[in-house]
Amino acid sequence: METLGHLSHGFSVAFTPVNLLWCLLGTTLGTAIGVLPGLGPALTIALLLPITYQVAPEASFILFAGIYYGAMYGGSTTSILLNTPGESATIVTALEGNRMARSGRGGAALATSAIGSFVAGTIGTMGVAFLAPVVVKFALAFGPAEYFSLMVLAFITVSAVLGSSSVRGLTSLFAGFVIGMIGVDLQTGQPRFTFGMTELLDGVDVIIAAVGLFAVGETLYMASRRYAGKDEIVPLKGSLYMTAAEWGRSWKPWLRGAAIGFPIGAMPAGGAEIPTFLSYAIEKKLSKHKQEFGTVGAIEGVAGPEAANNASAAGVLVPMLTLGLPTSATAAIMLSAFQSYGINPGPLLLTTQGDLVWGLIASLFIANVILVILNLPLIGLWVKLLTIPYYVLFPIIMAFCSIGVYSVNSNVYDLYAVAFFGFLGYLLTKLRCEPAPLLLGFVLGPLLEENLRRAMILSRGDPSTFVTRPISAGLLLIALAVLAVVFLPAVKKKREEVFVEES
Repeated sequence: METLGHLSHGFSVAFTPVNLLWCLLGTTLGTAIGVLPGLGPALTIALLLPITYQVAPEASFILFAGIYYGAMYGGSTTSILLNTPGESATIVTALEGNRMARSGRGGAALATSAIGSFVAGTIGTMGVAFLAPVVVKFALAFGPAEYFSLMVLAFITVSAVLGSSSVRGLTSLFAGFVIGMIGVDLQTGQPRFTFGMTELLDGVDVIIAAVGLFAVGETLYMASRRYAGKDEIVPLKGSLYMTAAEWGRSWKPWLRGAAIGFPIGAMPAGGAEIPTFLSYAIEKKLSKHKQEFGTVGAIEGVAGPEAANNASAAGVLVPMLTLGLPTSATAAIMLSAFQSYGINPGPLLLTTQGDLVWGLIASLFIANVILVILNLPLIGLWVKLLTIPYYVLFPIIMAFCSIGVYSVNSNVYDLYAVAFFGFLGYLLTKLRCEPAPLLLGFVLGPLLEENLRRAMILSRGDPSTFVTRPISAGLLLIALAVLAVVFLPAVKKKREEVFVEES
C-alpha cells in the first residue's frame, strides 16, 4: 500500500502540464531517433545533457526517459520493414519481422511490436515500482561465473535453433566470437587481430556490424534475387493490423518476453541482447507454427523479443536508481545527469528524492500510453515503404545505412567496414547460414571472455567454480540439455524439413 501511495504522488508530479509536454517531446524524439542506425538514446541524451542546467530535475529526467522508451519503440520499425536494426536490441526483431513484411504482413508485425512493447513496458515499469529491491537482491547473486554460464546458454539456445543446421549456426557463432575479439585486450593492453590498422584498435562498432550484416547484406541478396526474376516482396495482404488469430498467437509471447526481459535487464551487464535472443529461441521452441520461422515469418518471433526488449529497458533503471549502478550506456549518461544536479542514486534515493523518482516512474507509464497511441496510427504510413519500387527502395536503404553509420563516428573508415559486413551478410545468406548467431557471438563474445577470466581469477584458476556454484551449474546443465536435444537424429531431420531450400 505504501508503494501505491508513492506512485499516486508520482502521477501528481508527472501529470502537470509542463511535465506532460516534456514526456510527449521525449517520446516523439525517441521514436524518430530509434529508426536511425547509430543515433541511439545514449547519444541523444548525451547531446541534451546541457538542458540539466536550465530545467528542473523532474522535467529533464522525464524527457530522458521518454527518449529512452521511444527509441525502443522506434528501433523496431526499420528492423521490420527494411531489415535495418536501429539498435542492437532490435536485431532479433528483424529476423522474423522483415520476413513477415516481405510476405505481405508488415502491418501485423508492426502492430504486435507496438502493442507488445506497451504491454511489456507497462509490466517492466510496474516491476521498477514494486519489485526493485527483490530484483536487485537476485541480480547481486550473479557473479562472473553465473554471467559466463548465462551467456553460454544464450549462445547454445540461439545458435542451435536458427536455420536448418546446428553446425552452421555454431560455426557462424564462432566466427562472430573471433570478430568480437578485434581490438585492444583490456586486461593485457595487447592489440588482437588488428593487422596493424589503428582504426581496429577500438574494435568494431556493433551498429556497423548489424547494419552491414542485416540491412546491406539483405539488400544485396534481394537485389540478386530480383535480378534473377525472383520477386520476394509481396504487397500488403489482409488486415493492416492483427487478426484475431494473430492476437491469440501474440499475447503469450508478450508475457513471456516481459518475464525474461525485466530480470535480465536489471542484472549488471544483462543488457537487452541476451533476453531478446533467449525469447526468440523459446518462442521458436514453443510455437505451433515452426514452419513459418525463417520462411514467411512467425509473429511469435516478433512479439516475444520486442516484449523482452522493452521490459529489459525498464529493468535497466532498477540498479541505477537503487544501487547507483548503470548497466548500459544510456543508464550511465542518465547517472551523470543525476550527478550534475548533485544527486547520488543509491538505496536512499527513494526517500530523499521521492518527487523525482516516483515522478520518473509514473512518467514511464504515461510514456508507454503516448507511444502506443503515437505508433499504431502510423502503421499504415510505414507499410507504404514496401510499395516503393525496388530500384528506388534499394538505393534509399543503402543511403540511409551510410548516413546512419557515418554519424556514429564521422569516419569514412566505417563506410568501408559496413561494406565488408554487408558482403559477408550476403555470403552467409547465400550459403543458408543465419547472420544472427554471428552477431550474437560478436556482441556477447567479449563479455563471455571477460567473465570467464574474472571467474578464473577469483577462483585462482580453478575451473570447478562453474559447476560448484548452484546457479552457474544449473544454467550449464540447461545448455547441455539443449545441445543434446538438437543433435538427436529425429530433431535434425525435422528441422531440415521445416526450412525450404532456396535457389
